[in-house]
This record gives sequence, structure tokens and C-alpha cells, in this order.
Amino acid sequence: MAETINTDAPAYIVDGVLTDGEAWVPLITNVLTSDAAVVTFQSSTGANDWSQYLDLVLVTYSRASVSATWDGMKLHFNNDSTAANYPAERLDGDGSSVTAAAYTTTGVWITSMGNTAGANEFAVSVQQIFDINSGKYKSVIGSEAQDSNGDGTVGLRGTTWKSQAPISEIDINAGTGDLMAGSRFDLFGVLPRMVTA
Repeated sequence: MAETINTDAPAYIVDGVLTDGEAWVPLITNVLTSDAAVVTFQSSTGANDWSQYLDLVLVTYSRASVSATWDGMKLHFNNDSTAANYPAERLDGDGSSVTAAAYTTTGVWITSMGNTAGANEFAVSVQQIFDINSGKYKSVIGSEAQDSNGDGTVGLRGTTWKSQAPISEIDINAGTGDLMAGSRFDLFGVLPRMVTA
């Protein structure tokens, strides 16, 4: 696993004063050099102290070590995998049909990943995790796309994490297989606007 964590002094603080700076701050990049069951991101220090951010954005590029057509990938917040805590809505399409459903699952379902049969076929997703430090339930809106030898899907998902706790850890889990080498995960912090226009 090749992981880079940004613990530098925040570049948006100049002489002790907050500046507007970049809205998205790169926090952690993890590129798997071998298969892994879980990738964990945790708040730490400096720019990677999540308590200073309004939202988080997770960008994934992943593949699963299963021989089935696809495998799922989920997020768990703060080690919580209680099914009743993640109600969701989804809209999926495969080029010939569209499905919509409401469901509850053990985490934030973020993508269906390509499999071992489709070498170099990776799924992509972008997840925006809102109000991560608020005292209310957390909301996640995500988009995904994956192809597995022509048997692909695209989807939109909205999920609520029924917890008032600030988010300080994110675990990225494959469904039945592992996340394969070459998979990449990038986490960004979104700053609140620091100055008026």
C-alpha cells in the first residue's frame, strides 16, 4: 500500500490568519500496491485534521478480486456497520433499463466494481460527504460508473448516516472480495468560505 497523508501546516493559514485558498484541500491518497480487504482513512494533524472542514469528498478508482460480474464497495464511518444506520435511495442504469429503490445497508454503498475477468477495468465514484462536524445526521451523495466486459452500470445514490458524531474515520470495504492492487482512493477536505466576496 502506498499511502500519502498531508500533515503539513495548512497552506491556507498565513501568519496565523485564515485566507480563502483552495476550496478542496488534498488530505490522503492511497494507491494499493497489493490487494487489501479494507482501506482506512483517519483524521490526524495539520491539514489532515478533519475538524476544520465543512465537507469531505472521496474519489475512488477501484477493482475487485472476485470472479463474479461485479463486487460492491461500501464506506463505514467511525467503525459503524449497523445496518439500521444507513438508509439510502438509489437510481441505476445499465444502458437498457433503469431501476430505483430505497434500501438500508451496513454502510454507504459507493460503487459496483469491475472484476478479475476484466483486466484493467476499474470502477469510478465520487462521494460528497456533507456537514461532517455538525451535530446532525450526515448525508452522502455519490455518483458511480463501472464496466465489466460490457456488463456495466451507472448510478446515483443518496445515503444518510444516522449519527450526530463528527466523522473522524472512514473505512472503505470491498463486498465479498478484496480491493485489488492498482485501486486508488483520494480524500479531499472542503473548507468553509473564509472571506467575503
